Amino acid sequence: MKISPDRVKQSVSHEEWTTRVDLAACYRLMDRYGMTDLIYNHISARIPGTEELLINPFGFLYSEIAASSLVKIDLEGEILLEPQNAHGYGVNRAGAIIHTAVHQARHDVECVIHTHTRAGMAVAATEEGLLPLSQTAMRFHGHVGYHDYEGPVLDLQEQARLQQDLGMNEVLILRNHGLLVVGPSIAEAFSRIYWLEMACKAQVDAAGMSSRLRVPPLQAQRVTAQVFHPQDRPPTGQTAWPALRRMLDASDGSYAH
Repeated sequence: MKISPDRVKQSVSHEEWTTRVDLAACYRLMDRYGMTDLIYNHISARIPGTEELLINPFGFLYSEIAASSLVKIDLEGEILLEPQNAHGYGVNRAGAIIHTAVHQARHDVECVIHTHTRAGMAVAATEEGLLPLSQTAMRFHGHVGYHDYEGPVLDLQEQARLQQDLGMNEVLILRNHGLLVVGPSIAEAFSRIYWLEMACKAQVDAAGMSSRLRVPPLQAQRVTAQVFHPQDRPPTGQTAWPALRRMLDASDGSYAH
């Protein structure tokens, strides 16, 4: 169903609109922190209590995404609600295949973020993958899966292999391709991709230095991951999210429209 962007807020539930605003904020934050690839890549979010997803119309820059511009699809990638835009942008097939694969298999996941950053692609091109060279990297110890490159993701049969390689991890490194993270909320997914990107940048920098790399003991890696996966307090992403939203609101609140 196609609809004017001006009518989207009145046509959807409160839960969906709240998700739209948070997802649009996530797109803007990805742009602000340099984790974009022109019009490419995607962030998707599940509308709470449904099997319906929100994703960007393929053709807009992340800096242009607003709550009312997001497209609603089902778990098969079929469009359910499509806000009209002057350019006729729809949903990218490869993006829908990757994101629906994850949401089909992981009902604990609200948000999926996929990137093609320079540092992420560099780490994805190494045999070792993400190394525990920094505290930022060690927060992901035991939570990373790997998926071998099969070409651009256009074959539905690859979905099963993506699901298997992700398993119950929060990170999937797509070898020779890029990064993917999942989160139980949009806030937590953004936190994970931010810190994963920082870890990849630090690894690339360290690998370029003329000295041996120092890897901490395995026990230290395990302890670090435990600290960053608390059971008795909110996840780090939820803690930082209000401040990030305030930053966006202070500079350009158009994402929330």
